[in-house]
Amino acid sequence: TGLSGWDLVAADIATIRQYFDNVKMQLAIWKLPLQEAYDPEDLAVYFNARPHLLLFRALEVSAAFSYLFVWYMFEKSITPLTKREPSSEEENKKMMMKTAEMFKQTVLRLGPTFTKVAQSLSTRSDLIGPETAQVLGDLQDRLPPFPNEMALLLIEQELGRPISEVFSYISEEPVAAASLGQVYRGRTRDGQDVAVKVQRPNIFYSVARDVYILRLGLGLVRKVAGINSDLSVFADEVGKGLYGELDYRLEAQNASAFAVALTPKLPFVVVPRVLRHLTTKKVMTMEWISGTRPVDLRRVAKGQDTGATLELRREATDRLLEMVNKGVQSSLTQLLDVGILHADPHPGNIIYTSDNSIAYLDFGLICRMEKKHQYAMIAATAHLVNGDWSFLVDDLAEMDVVKPGTNRFRLRLALEDSLNGFVVKNGLPDFKFSQIIAKLFGVALKFRFRLPAYYTLILRSIASLEGMALAVDPNFKVFTRTYPFVVNRLLSDNSAPMRRILRTLLLTNKKEFRWNRVASLISITSTEIQLLVHLFILSRPAASNATTSLEPTLCKLLLSSNGASLRRIILEADTKSLARAFVSKEAAPVRLKVAKLLADAFYLHGKKLLQEHASVEIDERSKLSSPIASTRQLQFLLRALVARLQKTPLLLLRAGWTTATVMGWALAAAFHRLAVGMSYTYLEPAPSTRAATA
Repeated sequence: TGLSGWDLVAADIATIRQYFDNVKMQLAIWKLPLQEAYDPEDLAVYFNARPHLLLFRALEVSAAFSYLFVWYMFEKSITPLTKREPSSEEENKKMMMKTAEMFKQTVLRLGPTFTKVAQSLSTRSDLIGPETAQVLGDLQDRLPPFPNEMALLLIEQELGRPISEVFSYISEEPVAAASLGQVYRGRTRDGQDVAVKVQRPNIFYSVARDVYILRLGLGLVRKVAGINSDLSVFADEVGKGLYGELDYRLEAQNASAFAVALTPKLPFVVVPRVLRHLTTKKVMTMEWISGTRPVDLRRVAKGQDTGATLELRREATDRLLEMVNKGVQSSLTQLLDVGILHADPHPGNIIYTSDNSIAYLDFGLICRMEKKHQYAMIAATAHLVNGDWSFLVDDLAEMDVVKPGTNRFRLRLALEDSLNGFVVKNGLPDFKFSQIIAKLFGVALKFRFRLPAYYTLILRSIASLEGMALAVDPNFKVFTRTYPFVVNRLLSDNSAPMRRILRTLLLTNKKEFRWNRVASLISITSTEIQLLVHLFILSRPAASNATTSLEPTLCKLLLSSNGASLRRIILEADTKSLARAFVSKEAAPVRLKVAKLLADAFYLHGKKLLQEHASVEIDERSKLSSPIASTRQLQFLLRALVARLQKTPLLLLRAGWTTATVMGWALAAAFHRLAVGMSYTYLEPAPSTRAATA
């Protein structure tokens, strides 16, 4: 009302102009390139403007797996698979091999994202079967390569000069081909042998599209299942990891950080040096490391190599077991100590060198952990093994898994109901990581656990580690190896978070010692240290004399500079309860350990006095243990405890008598060792005499 005809025409023209502007904006979106840095919003803008691409990809994936399913059902229907037939087991095995081969070809056609998933599956022979794992193992570094002409051209384009000006030699064929790139062996102009990794062409778009489809799919699952947790975080973490693997400059930085953090801790870990001046976004040049693939060792150990003798098979088996032990120790150090975790430790990324070292070759996927999450994981492991469910709930909350506002009492009851049946033998957990995850899955759904970004990478790394170890040792259990490592960290780390965890582990609410746990800690530390010494000797044969520095058993730690946390807990404990426990029958193993420890100290002190004042030489064969730093800590502890027990003279008398007995035994043992040492020196026949007698 009140508008003229011209006003209406002008309004129509303005509306049409807005329509055209909107069309121009939509067309402009089509011109936007795919961003090289991972950003979920940019990814959504790019692919929402191209829904047909998502539709075509969804149809392609659906068609591929539908064909695989139809083929499997057809083959199963025409193949007689009855247990009554003598050849049924062999037929089953052949069928599984054929199915695995079809699945491998399917994921190869679908591209690198699906190949990555299949690589992770290939390490879990306990879940998918040994035949399927064997077939999928080829996806780790035996994929079909792309043409050499394209690879060499890309090297020249990235480095900005002809190959002949950079390398004096480069292999005609790739020595390995993975999902995202392939590797050539080369030699630089200055004579250094190198590995040259080249990225597959046009791979970036395929990865971005599949990550966005995964993000949409997880969002749909969240709505259908009514899950409060944002599952798209998992897709974002996968996207960040894959995007990072597509930039070799970031991988070079990861390799340097990994080497700086880990190699000082573990001498048997090798990280190839990256040549930064020959590394770009799509080409990476690093030091060539010679070694044997775990897959090849396993093939020889299982007799699948026709030329392998019985001796070679035994040697391969021994090397595999050593490699697994070192790999586990390395992963635990990464996860619970240095905080930089190799999140993709499948056999294609690891080789075992001739000097018994583990060399990591790929650093595209690295997880960096915060200290609070490391402490929470250490605490969660200790409390899970010992059944401290209330503390376990607190640990999960500290790991950002439990949402704020969750009913912790109900969660504690649910955890106790689900996990209470797991077996602990000799203080060590006797269950697999996959069993714990299966039990926790129901609890996680019921209480709507969150899935932090770092947590998905940790689960992937541990699952790959356990799968690789199970292929060598069917009885391997991650928790059985993790708990001794956790115990040694708790005993030797004097930081406030570690003391708090150790306090909850060893003391009750009434400040009384959990004596059964103290006894188990003694046996656990002894077992773990034997393994550490073994690994150290294998990595440095010439340094066997230095192994004494690797013996922080519970009793030795008590008197060492690293045992401050233990001494503080003893002083915090109820002294009367501690004294009653010390004189009890159950504490006999602990008293024996303490007596042997004191005997070592007395022996070393007596040896020093004899050598200084009497010029007496003592043969070293009488030495049994490593030196003790000082006994002043013991004197301080005893004085503090005696002062607290003065109000209970009878208990003080019993504790004093028991202590005197321990001291007497230690003095007698030390005197015996001194006498034996002197007898080796002064009473043993001379070599010439022994030869004449012989």
